[in-house]
Amino acid sequence: MFTSIIAILGAIISFLFFLIGKVAFIWAPIILMYTAFQLWHHFVSERFILGMQWSLLEIEVPRDVEKGPMAMELIFTNAMYHASQKGLWEVWFVGAVHFWYSLEIVGIDGVVKFYIRSPSRIRDVIETQIYAQYPQAKVRDAEDYSMRVNFKAPDDDWHVWGTEFMLSEHDSIPLRTYVDYGLDKPTDKEQLKIDPLTPTIEYLGALKRGEQVWIQHVVRPSSKSYHSHTTHKHIGWVEEANEHMSRLMAPYTQQFRSTVAGQENKTGSDFGVQIRLPDNVSARIKKIQEKIQKQGFDIGIRVMVVAEKKYVSLDQFKNLRMSSRILFRQFNNPDGNSIVRVNSTQFGAPYADPTGLVLHKLQNRMLNWYRLRIFYHPPLWYSINYPMLIEKFFPSRRPNINVVNVQELATLFHFPGQVSQAPSFKRIESKVAKPPSNLPI
Repeated sequence: MFTSIIAILGAIISFLFFLIGKVAFIWAPIILMYTAFQLWHHFVSERFILGMQWSLLEIEVPRDVEKGPMAMELIFTNAMYHASQKGLWEVWFVGAVHFWYSLEIVGIDGVVKFYIRSPSRIRDVIETQIYAQYPQAKVRDAEDYSMRVNFKAPDDDWHVWGTEFMLSEHDSIPLRTYVDYGLDKPTDKEQLKIDPLTPTIEYLGALKRGEQVWIQHVVRPSSKSYHSHTTHKHIGWVEEANEHMSRLMAPYTQQFRSTVAGQENKTGSDFGVQIRLPDNVSARIKKIQEKIQKQGFDIGIRVMVVAEKKYVSLDQFKNLRMSSRILFRQFNNPDGNSIVRVNSTQFGAPYADPTGLVLHKLQNRMLNWYRLRIFYHPPLWYSINYPMLIEKFFPSRRPNINVVNVQELATLFHFPGQVSQAPSFKRIESKVAKPPSNLPI
């Protein structure tokens, strides 16, 4: 009996393969054409990206910063929100991509610095907008600090660890922002302000000799697409947020019929909709509605921890690495969204990487991707997630991209006021620095 079943299944499988082979002239050209288009698009996009010129700006913050993170919102909106629809020629022949920017907070040997990396053609616009909001700041071109780390795993001179972060909940659910901390309200008492970025600045300012922690937010105007379960099309983050709200309200939505025959409801039909949301769901819906009222940015978050072995022991580096995992706790919302760690360059058990070769690949790639500020256009072989067996020898770990609005972005990256008193946080005297007279208009 069992032999007969096996024989029947074998015959069915053989027939299916035979049938698939017979109609290969239909599906094979379609698959080959689709693959060829994707490879061509990747080729022209990579060629376009390789031709881009970049500028790394270091911003020296004035000592008397009285403006809150809302000023940084204006900088992001006016200088970096270059959202546009690209035509077929631009996408498929020129390979044009949406510009992206890297917002970086860096601690090196206890010295804290702010950097913005942007395409060179946008550099003057960013500088102008920074001076518009912070006239006493100082903006200058800087060398890439990450290139000073001469690391190639396995290495005898450096400890290297890197990780990425992503949102734990749906993109439409907001993080805890500066508004929740009351920084949107004016006050004459600077010491009463609670800035969520202050713990990060103080942590970076407390680093010892040989220790470095780099925080990188790679952003662009949101072009992330989602698959709509309603229209079955690709939609943007606002449409996805509206669909997510509908999914949240679905269990509490009930359709009813008018009690009076022939009497129409407000909807224009004999049927109406009644929605009774619990307080916690209603509060979440309100937060989502508030988030989509402001411009959205795609974001990828990466943190690198490096240390020189001649100054930092392995145990000290492990403690530094563990402390860097909680750099974003103050932005987590218990009833909303949180920032969680993914794609770390480590393994939880020795058998997960018995040869150590995968760890070396992850360390080198994480450092190189930090230097290149890669999140949105990774190399082709890293653009997909491989099966678990292949991952053991050739890890892909595709970067995770989320969407935050400009208010959340300004919370993650802004210039702290006098409330941050880290002695190694590099500031300049307000009366010394003035905006250059030859700023581009």
